[in-house]
Amino acid sequence: MCTLLPITIDKLTLTAGQKTLLNNISLNITSSGILVIMGPNGAGKSLFMRCLHGLSQPDSGRILFAGDEINQTHRKSQALIFQKPVLLKRSVRQNLEFVRNLHRTDNVASIELALRNVGLSKLASQPANQLSGGERQRLALARALMMRPQMLFLDEACANLDPASVSNIEEVLRQACKDGQKIILITHDIAQAKRLADEVIFLHHGALCEHTPARVFFQSPKSQAARAYLDGQILV
Repeated sequence: MCTLLPITIDKLTLTAGQKTLLNNISLNITSSGILVIMGPNGAGKSLFMRCLHGLSQPDSGRILFAGDEINQTHRKSQALIFQKPVLLKRSVRQNLEFVRNLHRTDNVASIELALRNVGLSKLASQPANQLSGGERQRLALARALMMRPQMLFLDEACANLDPASVSNIEEVLRQACKDGQKIILITHDIAQAKRLADEVIFLHHGALCEHTPARVFFQSPKSQAARAYLDGQILV
C-alpha cells in the first residue's frame, strides 16, 4: 500500500522568464491505481511530473505527500522512467546488479524475478546498448521496479515502441498497481490511456483543465480543450 498518498498540490506555479509553464495548479490525488496525465505538446505535463518527483522546483506553491513537504525520504520511495532511459554500457544483468549493489536493502527484488517480469530472462547476458527500443524500456522498468517503489512515474515510456513491448509494459504496470504501487504516467496515446487509466489529469497551456475518473473523462469531458483533444483536433 502506498503511504505517500494523498498528494496535495497547492497553487503550483512555474515560470521561465515571462512565460508561465505551470499556472496555479491545485488538486488532490487521493486514490490508488493508475493516474494518467494527458494534454497536447507544451501543456506542461513533463514539468508537472518533474515537480512531483522533486527534480524541478516551482516558483511558488507546494506539494505535500501524506501531509509532508517533499523530501529525500519521499524521493527514495519513488522511481521515474523517461522516454529515453539512460542505461549502463554493460550487460542487461549487470545493469540490474549495479542497482542492487547501490541500494543494499532487503527490499530489493531479485534480479531473476525482475528479468522474468519484463520478459528479458533470455537476454540477461546481452549488452544493454544492443537492445531494441522496447527491450531497453523494459530493462529500465525492471531496474525501477527492483527497488519496489511506492510510486512509479513514467514520462512517455511507451512512445514509439512496438506493440508487443507496449503490451508487456502495460501488463507489468497493472501488476505493480495490484501490488499496491501508485502509477502516474504521461501518454499521448488515447487508446493506452483508456486501457490503463483509473483517473485522468488533463493539462493545457500549463493549467489544470480536468481531474476526473477515467470513465467520466472519456465519456463526457467537461472542458472544451479536452473535448477537442479527444476528437483529434490540434490544440495550440
